Amino acid sequence: MIKHIVMWNMAGDTKEDRSEAAKFLQSRFEELRGEVPGLLHLEVGLDHSSVDYACDVVLYTEFESQEALDAYATHPAHLRVKGELGQMRIARFQVDYAVAGSSL
Repeated sequence: MIKHIVMWNMAGDTKEDRSEAAKFLQSRFEELRGEVPGLLHLEVGLDHSSVDYACDVVLYTEFESQEALDAYATHPAHLRVKGELGQMRIARFQVDYAVAGSSL
């Protein structure tokens, strides 16, 4: 199994603007559940700590294999969401890792 974690900071002039953008991102990614083969788990969290070094949003996903994650990158539903988000994101951080005992 592969875990794919992405964190973003959202664009916006105010905290409210960034919060609305984060909620939109959350709703769009949550719609991917059941659409992408090999996507086992998906959750989106919105930061509530408000510390200056925190990201605004985190996407936590689990894929059955590296091949499933690779296919997700070009899946039409994922590309649609990326296109809808456009310039709403100003920073992106990512970590992908294999769970111990799983094969790539």
